[in-house]
Amino acid sequence: MASGCLTCVQVLNIMVLLGFMLNYALRVNLTIAIVEMLYDVNDNQTAILNVTDSLNVTEHPEHIEQTRYHWDTKQKNLLLGCFFWGYVLTELPGGRLAEIVGARRVFGYSTLLASVLTLLTPSAAAIGFGWAVAVRVLLGFLLGATWPAILPMASKWIPPNDRSKFMSNMMASSLGAAITMPICGFLIAHFGWESAFYFTGLIGAMWSVAWFAVVYDTPADHPRISEEEKNYLMEVLPQDNTKKKGHMPVPWRSLLTSPPVWAIILTHATSVFGYFTVVNQLPTYIESILHYNIKHNGLLSSLPYLGKYLCALASSVLADSLRKSEKLSTTATRKLFTGFAVGVPGIMMLAQAYFGEDRVWSIAIFTLALTINGMVTAGYLGNGLDIAPNFSGTIFGLANTLSSFGGWLSTYMVGELTKENNTVDQWRIVFFILAGTYVFGAVTFVTLGSGELQPWNSPKEVAREEHEVEPLNEEKA
Repeated sequence: MASGCLTCVQVLNIMVLLGFMLNYALRVNLTIAIVEMLYDVNDNQTAILNVTDSLNVTEHPEHIEQTRYHWDTKQKNLLLGCFFWGYVLTELPGGRLAEIVGARRVFGYSTLLASVLTLLTPSAAAIGFGWAVAVRVLLGFLLGATWPAILPMASKWIPPNDRSKFMSNMMASSLGAAITMPICGFLIAHFGWESAFYFTGLIGAMWSVAWFAVVYDTPADHPRISEEEKNYLMEVLPQDNTKKKGHMPVPWRSLLTSPPVWAIILTHATSVFGYFTVVNQLPTYIESILHYNIKHNGLLSSLPYLGKYLCALASSVLADSLRKSEKLSTTATRKLFTGFAVGVPGIMMLAQAYFGEDRVWSIAIFTLALTINGMVTAGYLGNGLDIAPNFSGTIFGLANTLSSFGGWLSTYMVGELTKENNTVDQWRIVFFILAGTYVFGAVTFVTLGSGELQPWNSPKEVAREEHEVEPLNEEKA
């Protein structure tokens, strides 16, 4: 590569950052759009389709005509939660598939097809509620493979002491939500809720084309990498027999009985349970409890996501610096940042339970809680690369599979608690539950977590060593 150009690692960082921004843009567009998709059941006027926005409780700068649907609160939460039905099915296969065939294809094709489905969402909703649910399930099925797929790519491209910063790119999903919420709020207010899906779907399709043009699975595969960068990466990240390693059998017994693995799985499940509850329900809470209109809703809903990304970036730089300077071990670093990232939001949810009715306090608490949660990138999120880089995709797939059930459970929980009485008291119960799950996750990782490479990461080498030891013992005997 010519002097002054971006390195391939820098290009990869940019594309992964943009990819995860789009990942959440394709996901959260519904959470802001659904506020305007539904007919106001509290309105005493006769329900009709193709009504003007004057029949809605939210205000718009202009009158626009758009289709609205007579879906009740239970159907609304079903539509928000059904994404996870598909999402849970591809977490583990997605991580393992990326270890075998490469993250380039898994991440790229999943995002491309998800973008196409997003473009089709308004048409599916027009056909019927069941079709809208089906599209969301398929969207979850495709996007479920993307998160665990990126860790195997990191093991081939990113040096160990730079991996916290790389993992912060995954938190660009929060940045994507922060940008998507206000943009979609503006588009919906001026052009109708359908525009939120057309905008995010088109951007996602454009990114997918760029991804296949500039990203490759390994330095050896990249046709435009400089010899200097390639040799450096091959030196710090030995990639001999890469193809064979992709087909290395998973040591399931060792993996599933490993305390550090379960520390990642359980902590991720509790953290994501809280995060998805906020992701899916914050716009509804702001509209129904705090009574902000759609444009303010989109802006205010974006604040926690923006804070989370900025915190993820800052904490990741700090974590890598602490490890490089050897001021903290990898284990101490992961436990310290995870404890803050998952434990403090639990305390914030207790505060939300008591001050959540106040507009200023509520927004401030939500923003602070999700901001601090961004520290997970310096904590458990990339911990699979520390303890077992050869099976990091599989570990993250397991963790995200369990957390996906939590994502569905959170929408079901809120739906059941608020379907009859959407009041502050019912939401207070939600916040108490979130506080307990967050604290449990923090304690679990601090107790069981580790940053040390596990011996079962290279099962073939372990087996070979054991085979070599046996003849020596026989000779001594």
